[in-house]
Amino acid sequence: MATTFSADPTSARDWLARLVAFDTTSRNSNLVLIEAIETWLRGLGVRSRRVSGAGGAKANLLFSIGPEVAGGVVLSGHTDVVPIDGQAWSTDPWTLSERDGRLYGRGTADMKGFIAAGLSRVPAMLAAGLVRPVHFALSYDEEVGLLGVPSLIETLMATVPTPAVVVVGEPTGMRIVDRHKGIMGIRTTVRGHEAHSSQTHLGVSANIVATRLMARIVGIADRLAAAPVAASGFEPPHATVTIGLVQGGTAPNILARECSFVWDIRSTSPVEARAVYDEVDAYARQLDGEIRARFAECGITTEILSDVPPLTGAGNAPAIDLVSQLLPTPQCEVASYVSEAGLFERAGLPTVICGPGWIAQAHQPDEYIAVDQLAAGEAFMDRLVEMLRA
Repeated sequence: MATTFSADPTSARDWLARLVAFDTTSRNSNLVLIEAIETWLRGLGVRSRRVSGAGGAKANLLFSIGPEVAGGVVLSGHTDVVPIDGQAWSTDPWTLSERDGRLYGRGTADMKGFIAAGLSRVPAMLAAGLVRPVHFALSYDEEVGLLGVPSLIETLMATVPTPAVVVVGEPTGMRIVDRHKGIMGIRTTVRGHEAHSSQTHLGVSANIVATRLMARIVGIADRLAAAPVAASGFEPPHATVTIGLVQGGTAPNILARECSFVWDIRSTSPVEARAVYDEVDAYARQLDGEIRARFAECGITTEILSDVPPLTGAGNAPAIDLVSQLLPTPQCEVASYVSEAGLFERAGLPTVICGPGWIAQAHQPDEYIAVDQLAAGEAFMDRLVEMLRA
């Protein structure tokens, strides 16, 4: 059921409270939040375009304020948040609360604070008579592989006069991030042959085979860590390979029938990432042949879950120049995390990341955004309106 919002201008804090109240954990639908914003926009006379996905259970939202001309500014943010499962929160994660100059709630930093700051200034944008438009691009499932944003970018490029710049509002402390690493997320599954654990000659343990593959991945990770890239600016200053999730086996005394693990490669170079993938894949194919020779049903399969390009900074000077004018102390930094910025850059749009809050507060129990950071996000939006007004 959609929540009806008042068409009256509201503060970023009011908007943040409303947005936090929607449990948009990636495993859930985000449609209630999308419908609520759509209803509010209709009250202001603003048309929006829903870009549905995930079987209709989720959607991106695209809307524009200002004239239908080229040279606009895209404000990009994701509506989903990470789970609270197993985290020890001292407050209700779905109710915004303030303590010691901090606003607590899931998604406050990552990244409903940026969305709240932008939405709070929509009435001011409408009243200003902008000479260049502001395009809001709100996506789904960023936290689980940036699944929604490709169709959102495709729709944006097909229906909106070419924008001048894109600002992705991930939390940067309102500093400019002009480069970040890319990510390739992979799931590898080993199928073994069950037998009693005392009779290893009668079966193939999927767990054992998987650990051999994982040992190869760890070796590659160690090799990359031993060769940092001087003056890269990244922390750590090299490509990383990690194993995030491992599931295998049914009982301690049974050779495992199946073992699956999810791993990722983060690099500034798609070529380097692919080389790591190919090295692991070659070893997987070798092991696959060995276990299939023993039991035909055994085997190893690999699935690429996500392949998001890095933000390279190439051609992004127009975005840096524009955003620098909106900040009191502009400076450029790099980030090791991944965002949709690389996808916008690949689409040919000058892109930077800049948003309120800090990534260190994201994904944590008692996630928060400092009150002064949210105010800095509001000030950024106010300066943007002034820059684009008639």
